[in-house]
Amino acid sequence: MATPQARGVIYIHSAPRALCPHLEWAVGGVLGRAVNFEWTDQPVLNGARRTEFYWEGPAGTGAALTTAIRGWEHLRYEVSEDPTPRSDGGRWMHTPGLGIHYGQVDSAGNVVIGEDRVRYAIEIADGDALEMQRELELALGSAWDEELEPFRHASDGVPVVWLHKVG
Repeated sequence: MATPQARGVIYIHSAPRALCPHLEWAVGGVLGRAVNFEWTDQPVLNGARRTEFYWEGPAGTGAALTTAIRGWEHLRYEVSEDPTPRSDGGRWMHTPGLGIHYGQVDSAGNVVIGEDRVRYAIEIADGDALEMQRELELALGSAWDEELEPFRHASDGVPVVWLHKVG
């Protein structure tokens, strides 16, 4: 059975200028072709650059892309992979202070918390409502979302490119 094709987006919210060509090389290595990002200044962080890149590849490419660009601690990024009829979607977020967070994503783009993770949160909370809230926020990646939100809005006004698959 052939691996289903997936698509997604890499949002590099902030990267030092010197790292930009290395990121293109790493992403191109995963995709098997040279890529050239359209870099713009990141107004939230002086001297940083940002980009968005739409990709297509076999299911699991999102995880491979995340692996290829992890380890550069000065990066803030998100990688998303849309679900396919035979595979779950995913969203990886990285900030220098928090590291990487992964969330499974459903067809509507919602982060899905698995049954085992909910059971773990209940066990850890042991009846404490505030601890339960903390565990669920951790599972949802709330701290990552809060840190990345100002960097996301820096792209407001950037033209949106819609991808359509024909045939």
